[in-house]
Amino acid sequence: MAPTPPDPERPPQALPGEEPPPAGPLKAYEDLDFLRSADARVIRVIAELLEPQFRFERHGIEDTIVFFGSARIPEAVPANDPNPDAGGLAALTPYYDDARELARQLTQWSQDRPGERQFVVSSGGGPGIMEAANRGAVEAGGPTIGLGISLPFEPAGNPYLTPDLAFEFHYFFVRKFHFLYTAKAVVYFPGGFGTLDELMELLTLIQTQKVRKRMGVVLYGRSFWDSVIDFDAMVAHGVISPEDRELFVFADDVDSAFTQICGFLEENYGESLLEQD
Repeated sequence: MAPTPPDPERPPQALPGEEPPPAGPLKAYEDLDFLRSADARVIRVIAELLEPQFRFERHGIEDTIVFFGSARIPEAVPANDPNPDAGGLAALTPYYDDARELARQLTQWSQDRPGERQFVVSSGGGPGIMEAANRGAVEAGGPTIGLGISLPFEPAGNPYLTPDLAFEFHYFFVRKFHFLYTAKAVVYFPGGFGTLDELMELLTLIQTQKVRKRMGVVLYGRSFWDSVIDFDAMVAHGVISPEDRELFVFADDVDSAFTQICGFLEENYGESLLEQD
């Protein structure tokens, strides 16, 4: 009888009393020094593109409502605030509770509506408004996504993330892709550079028709946004068109934001439409 050929996937075994054979060379995908090198950057990018989608498919997630907003807005006025009634972050504190309640109501609405496909609350996974959104979704008993990013000055993730839906990205542009790929509505609470970056990028993609699906865009807190961005001046200077003002809507309270978001989703992504997309 001919000897059984060795299994190429099985490492050679030592006979009793023999020294184990030397380990063979590492396979490329097991070589961490290589995978962490500049030469393998494209592999790391592809991994960050594919692995979240693998998890989304496992959980049946195809539609999200994304919350953006400042990581610095606290749940309550800091105890060491010298003048808690004057401006600054103290004036923005109510937005934490608003984001939390809006996420809770949207998650409850999503769970109560007929059909298998649900709209899942997603955020950047950090503190502040992001934490508030994830917290509200959890309080409604739903799953919630955190698309985190490795930063030297921010915690890795807030405690309200669904464990298997908590991500940590290295590449900002891949994270941006995942924010928008499943998004059907996006709500922007007051925020800084990061929030403005996400807002302007999405408006540009919609304006230039690089995003062809219908996207509901809500700017929450008109007094803040009017003080930060003068859209009327941009129209007056001719750098955007008057119709570009229709790419988004404003909301100043949870009820109006909830009504606008749900109305948009039902009109554009009702069950019969979802089956076609």
